[in-house]
Amino acid sequence: MTVQALAMITVTNKDALGAYREKAADALARHGGSVVAADPEPLVLEAANDAPNVVALLAFPSADAAKAWREDPDLADIHALRNKGGKSTIVVLPA
Repeated sequence: MTVQALAMITVTNKDALGAYREKAADALARHGGSVVAADPEPLVLEAANDAPNVVALLAFPSADAAKAWREDPDLADIHALRNKGGKSTIVVLPA
């Protein structure tokens, strides 16, 4: 069953995030994931902390695939680029 995940990033280092973007699609595809939609200037209606200035809606074949993508040791360097690029929160939405 396909699940979606919402990735919200508050950018602190544009160069690092740019390097992450170059590798992100291939990293997602490794676990059956893809970007459904992305917005570099989202309309934020409410934010508990720093408002994200990049948001992406991701799709995975299952919650387990989403977890596998995040926990894949071969992708640690790519996730590190995202985290170097900003503060991120990624939430899997129930199907």
